[in-house]
Order: sequence, then structure tokens, then C-alpha cells
Amino acid sequence: MLVLARKLNESIVIGENVEIVVIEIKGDQVKLGIKAPRDIPVYRGEIFEEIQKENLEAAKTLPPENVDELFKKK
Repeated sequence: MLVLARKLNESIVIGENVEIVVIEIKGDQVKLGIKAPRDIPVYRGEIFEEIQKENLEAAKTLPPENVDELFKKK
């Protein structure tokens, strides 16, 4: 893990098109602004983990026996 120290209004650039800016520091909370293209998803860590769990559960679900019927051309 790379650990960087940043002050208010300083930023970190990831790749060529993602920038993370320190917007506010208040007590033990830091507010970050993220500038990224719309096609790059940005999630809070706990939300991303939940999405991953849901995706794994969905992948375990067996398709209905007549799934071929759903894709037949009429």
C-alpha cells in the first residue's frame, strides 16, 4: 500500500484521469473530492464490498430450467 500525506486542497493523481483532492479536514474526518470520467465507477469501500458479495451470490443462483425459451427468436 502506498501511503501519502496531503494537506488541505492538495491532491493525488491516479493514472492520467483520476484526481483525489482533500476538500476539508475536521477532527478525525477528511472529506475528499474525486474527479474521474463518468465511465469509471467510484464507490465507498463498504459499498464496493457489498456489491461484490451480492454479485457472488447472484453467480451461485441456478438459471431456470427453461432459460433457452427466453432467448428463442419468435
